[in-house]
Amino acid sequence: MPLHQGSHSKAAPSEEHRRLALNPFFGEADPTAEMVAAPPTHQLPDGPLPPLTAYRLVHDELMLDGNSRLNLATFVTTWMEPQAGVLMSECRDKNMIDKDEYPRTAVLERRCVAMLADLWNAPDPMTTVGCSTTGSSEACMLAGLALKRRWSSRNSDRYPASARPNLVMGVNVQVCWEKFCTFWEVEARQVPMDGERFHLDPQAAAELCDENTIGVVGILGSTFDGSYEPIADLCAALDDLQERTGLDIPVHVDGASGAMVAPFLDKDLVWDFRLPRVSSINTSGHKYGLVYPGVGWALWRSPAELPEELVFRVNYLGGDMPTFALNFSRPGAQVVAQYYTFLRLGREGFRAVQQASRDIAMRLAEGFEALGDFRLLTRGDELPVFAMTTKPEITAYDVFDVSRRLRERGWLVPAYTFPANRQDLSVLRVVCRNGFSSDLAELLLDDLRSLLPELRAQSHPLQRDKAAQTAFHH
Repeated sequence: MPLHQGSHSKAAPSEEHRRLALNPFFGEADPTAEMVAAPPTHQLPDGPLPPLTAYRLVHDELMLDGNSRLNLATFVTTWMEPQAGVLMSECRDKNMIDKDEYPRTAVLERRCVAMLADLWNAPDPMTTVGCSTTGSSEACMLAGLALKRRWSSRNSDRYPASARPNLVMGVNVQVCWEKFCTFWEVEARQVPMDGERFHLDPQAAAELCDENTIGVVGILGSTFDGSYEPIADLCAALDDLQERTGLDIPVHVDGASGAMVAPFLDKDLVWDFRLPRVSSINTSGHKYGLVYPGVGWALWRSPAELPEELVFRVNYLGGDMPTFALNFSRPGAQVVAQYYTFLRLGREGFRAVQQASRDIAMRLAEGFEALGDFRLLTRGDELPVFAMTTKPEITAYDVFDVSRRLRERGWLVPAYTFPANRQDLSVLRVVCRNGFSSDLAELLLDDLRSLLPELRAQSHPLQRDKAAQTAFHH
């Protein structure tokens, strides 16, 4: 999560300001009694507040947040059924780490792992090992740790004295992979973008591998444009590398989004444990797994891919508990919600939900293209996500102007620049999720149509400082 300073540098609010900040009706009974001023905001107040007063103060401030349903930047689930919300409220006080105290929650976690192993065509779903996490970022860290530990065990005569491990990936990876390489001292070898190729090239990835490569990361659903990386081609290139050099490089599939889309909509696409070189897969339950934020999953093909020394067995609250996690305590609510969603939808239900999101994304992409000002880079036919840029002849405004003007209408549509070697390319990206209906898509198009005349009338894009237009990491 982002780092924050403790307080702003401006002077603390005056007593008069704090008095006027408190609505007299916030008092539970007599509006002339109880508190006469709002509490301080950057230090603990001297005394307690009535619960309803505290709620109203926090609630009013949060009204300034964006509407999550209109946030087309995030991949994270923003709508669930009320029944799922009730289950989550019933389980939010259960600590996932207390397996002995909450055995049924632990059973539901194991069932989810087995369901995902079956969904991703593991050789033996009942022996596939896996765990829940707080999200894909933690899952990626765990998968990377397993890759590094397996490599270091094979190279114990050279590491750490003379060998530095490296991890090969496309420059389009989510920032969590850069964090992994920084935190665990692994060299990140990144394949840059080239021309109209916006993700990893299999042959280029293979050429970056050597005896110190712990693995290659393939992305099933790039956050930059929603496209799938060619996992089968990547494995084939590494098969050829092994045949020529003897190097046996495992593949981890970062399926944060696509691992919960492709199994239902792209059944003929081979990307998962059907490929022998794929040793591990992660996904975000809170993205296209359709659960509110706070849950991810990491699975390994077999126990051999997860070194036993990374698994801690903790004698905690009376139980012998194996655990592999960066966190310890966390609520069981999201895991329960994931099991509810699997049980509720099944394969056919997931197919229907994800197909609806893809259909809406493709129709909306066509609607943007029909406006005449935009060139589509992707069309929402893989992840329900598409990216676009303005056509070369559009010089009055740019994608950053579009993003800024749509925000005035409540829509959060990110604009950002691509990484090396396409820093010249600035795009808009639209993420369509469950809960973003065709009606909302039409409203977005209507708002953009109404804004275009003003944008076209500009003499030039409003933001000319390219250094201020930073890339968007989500």
